[in-house]
Amino acid sequence: MANERAVTIVEVGPRDGLQNEKRPIPTECKLQLIALLADAGFCRIEATAFVSPKWVPQMADHDEVMRRAVRRPGLALMALAPNEKGAVAAIGAGAQELAVFASASETFAAKNTNCTIAESIDRFKPVLSLARRHRLPVRGYVSCAVDCPYEGPIAPAAVRAVATRLIEIGCDEIAVADTIGRGVPERVEAMLAALLEAVPAHQVACHFHDTSGLALANVDVALAHGVRIFDSAAAGLGGCPYAPGAAGNLATGRLVEWLNTKGYSHGIDEQLLDRAEQFAAASRHGEAGGFPERSSPSTTG
Repeated sequence: MANERAVTIVEVGPRDGLQNEKRPIPTECKLQLIALLADAGFCRIEATAFVSPKWVPQMADHDEVMRRAVRRPGLALMALAPNEKGAVAAIGAGAQELAVFASASETFAAKNTNCTIAESIDRFKPVLSLARRHRLPVRGYVSCAVDCPYEGPIAPAAVRAVATRLIEIGCDEIAVADTIGRGVPERVEAMLAALLEAVPAHQVACHFHDTSGLALANVDVALAHGVRIFDSAAAGLGGCPYAPGAAGNLATGRLVEWLNTKGYSHGIDEQLLDRAEQFAAASRHGEAGGFPERSSPSTTG
């Protein structure tokens, strides 16, 4: 029987946290951050994204990052791979878990991926087929699970419908994301209640942004619903592109401290996590011990 007080933290700093950084982050620094996080005891780290450098220049070194990232028993390195080409490359580089991303908002899907929700899910089918062939788990992200920057509040039924389709095509886990950080506990409660009618809690992960300072309150809502998988980013790496200057991803250290106060276990060494977070935090200011300032432009064209 599963331990009801055990929580899995998926560290997303190396991918989701870094992807919007405007300064090119050296590959060696990305690898060092992943190694520090692995030392801290994470069992799942989202390492990079196999997407076009044209759209996400920061992830241009995805192949090198995945091939050279630290490997150890009990650690799975995840790669975002939104289409067949990305999945082939990710698997070839040694990804141990794949992720695809859909949206609960048609407008967001059109602006972010230039297609409808249904078309985006069709693009994932070859990814799922490859993953099955290689026996790799696949996470399906549902962005704008609470609010959309264009449409406003999203109906819980829309989230359930997208999640159901992702499960039908073979996703092993659904990660619902409060993409712009406007989610309040009452609406997160309604979204999860609808989602859990179709997807069991053990297959659900929550990805909360802290733009409005409500991430931990939303974590509590999810815990009450039996969700035991949460995303966070070291030192809160990653901002919200729709709220300039606002906090983005929930900081891993804050999540760990919160879980401690609630009596949940997570398997993270807090002292070693602090080392990783100091390294990540220093990067924002170009300080020694963090990601150095780089004056050269992106080479991805």
